[in-house]
Amino acid sequence: MEHIENGQCGLCTHFGEGHTSAPALITIMKSHEAPLNMVDECGHPKHASLHLKVTPISGCDGFTAAAAA
Repeated sequence: MEHIENGQCGLCTHFGEGHTSAPALITIMKSHEAPLNMVDECGHPKHASLHLKVTPISGCDGFTAAAAA
């Protein structure tokens, strides 16, 4: 497991935006831990057309903190 900090994709509202109620995403929000091999789509409006795949430890200047799980 990888520790996730504020500013990283795993805690961003855009990480897995299409399925935010998925158990794996809820677990990340609560524990701030994610599997090393996890990859999901970034739904940030500036990146949406690119269909970027990012890891929970990735990050960008478009970070928006997700609501508490």
